[in-house]
Amino acid sequence: MPRPVDEAAHRAASDAEVVAWVDEQDRLLGGVPRAELRARRLIGRGTYILLFNSAGELCVHRRTLSKALYPGYWDVAAGGMVLYGEDYAASAARELAEELGIVGVELVEHAHFLYDAPESRLWCTAYSAVSDAPLVLQPEEVVEARFLSLDQALAEIRRKPYCPDSLAALQRYLAALY
Repeated sequence: MPRPVDEAAHRAASDAEVVAWVDEQDRLLGGVPRAELRARRLIGRGTYILLFNSAGELCVHRRTLSKALYPGYWDVAAGGMVLYGEDYAASAARELAEELGIVGVELVEHAHFLYDAPESRLWCTAYSAVSDAPLVLQPEEVVEARFLSLDQALAEIRRKPYCPDSLAALQRYLAALY
């Protein structure tokens, strides 16, 4: 488990990362530090990767308390901000590797949508991936993770705090299936 100072250093580095800044039509305008994007309520780009195992169970994980958005919340997707100069697919692969240690899997794109909430404005691309490889959690971002059936995950979402942005990605994934 990371020490609070490790999480604080990771948070400071994350806030300084230069991320893609886009307009309402997802046209690239440039790059800005992540903290500035949030503070000015600019629109960025984000990726969401729903990770399943071969049994069809969804990986859910709990975020560290040092996260800028939704600290301590549960999450149905790995993912994060697209860096300036990076495309959605490269960002998704990087985030899946960083957060859950999953590499070399096929990413299937399911949705591209605008998420506009008071705390976050993002053009998002949602992906899914399947892997039975052991999870390697990024301690500065992920406290714990486990796989649940979709029914179990949907029931848990009603009882525990889950990140609303990744739930929007899950909703679009499920809508495409049914």
